[in-house]
Amino acid sequence: MKRPEILSPAGNFEKLTFAVLYGADAVYAAGKSFGMRSSSDNFSDEELKKAVEYCHEKGVKLYVTVNTMPRQTELSELVNYLGYLREIRPDALIISDMGVLSLAKKHAPGIDIHISTQASTVNAEACRLYHSLGAKRVVLSRELTLAEIKNIKENVPSDLEIEVFVHGAMCVSYSGRCLLSNYFTGRDANRGMCAQPCRWEYFDHEEYAEIFEKKRPEERLSVVQDKSGTFLFSSKDLCMIEHVPDLIDAGIDSFKIEGRVKSAYYTAITANAYKNEVNAYFADPENYVFDKNILYDLECVSHREYGTGFFYDNCSENAQITSDGGYIKDKVFLSSVESVDEKAGRVTLIQRNKSYEGQECELVSPGKSCVPFILEDLRDEDGVKIDSSPHPMMKFTVKMTVPMKKGDIIRGK
Repeated sequence: MKRPEILSPAGNFEKLTFAVLYGADAVYAAGKSFGMRSSSDNFSDEELKKAVEYCHEKGVKLYVTVNTMPRQTELSELVNYLGYLREIRPDALIISDMGVLSLAKKHAPGIDIHISTQASTVNAEACRLYHSLGAKRVVLSRELTLAEIKNIKENVPSDLEIEVFVHGAMCVSYSGRCLLSNYFTGRDANRGMCAQPCRWEYFDHEEYAEIFEKKRPEERLSVVQDKSGTFLFSSKDLCMIEHVPDLIDAGIDSFKIEGRVKSAYYTAITANAYKNEVNAYFADPENYVFDKNILYDLECVSHREYGTGFFYDNCSENAQITSDGGYIKDKVFLSSVESVDEKAGRVTLIQRNKSYEGQECELVSPGKSCVPFILEDLRDEDGVKIDSSPHPMMKFTVKMTVPMKKGDIIRGK
């Protein structure tokens, strides 16, 4: 068995550092243009250069997304961008458009090519074609079952890697090819600007079998609603943490986590969870038992109702549609550990959300699940005792009642 890569999203430099610290083997990021998540912070040219250097110093790979469908007028800018990427040497370019692939081979030679999920690859023949054009990896469409993925892996060249999304938001459309955003807002989902109208609130019309979006009552859509409401657009979030052995058995080379627009806390927790579970399985495959604490960790980040996507069932009518359109967020990211003073028995924290004296908390560390403890003896940077940490990003210290180290995360219990 080959140990799969844990591939984490990096919407900005902070998220990247958390992904690396918490176990990602590789991260994927975008520059300010040509990436499918324009709503994330993304990286300037100089930041992208530093990100590549940082990852390589840590023994982690960095893949740059160049997976939009650029228009003719954007090609000269794209050529310049590819030239810059050739200089800073990321480990791969994630591409969906064949014209971009052609230009990348000309202007960024020597950098691996990964075919994006936006290409909607669903069979081995397409994989073999991409391989013949120079691709090292194909990110398969999210509409495939596990059996189909395994069959594809068995029928492609041995040096062609297969990457699959295993966690995060799903699209109601076919691998991101949605027109709703463009229809409602003019923001093209296929060029990184999706407004996610599938997540908006829709209501039924009093007189007709129609629905309308909360802020657009004049634009009506025909639909049938039951007593629970209607969530026909809103997909469940994907979560395959309980099925890591099945993913490994299918021969998947890279476990991809969605979420470049989500928080650094989300990035850390998801990377930690999948890395811990893969490590646990490879430590003793014969006696492997799923650790329910890992699922608990994933339930402590903001998410929609979890499901297994199309991996086990791609036909059931409501297999992928959530029964509740909102987010589930049970735990609050309170602070991160900035430094530890072993001699004084105190740690310096950076506030992310308000904490207070006597608060029940959980500590999450790289490679470990949560440890409960209580915040004691809060003091400001001058050593003055305080009852709470009310100011965003303020530094304060607490008594170290459980072992901690720089980069650890403290969340509300």
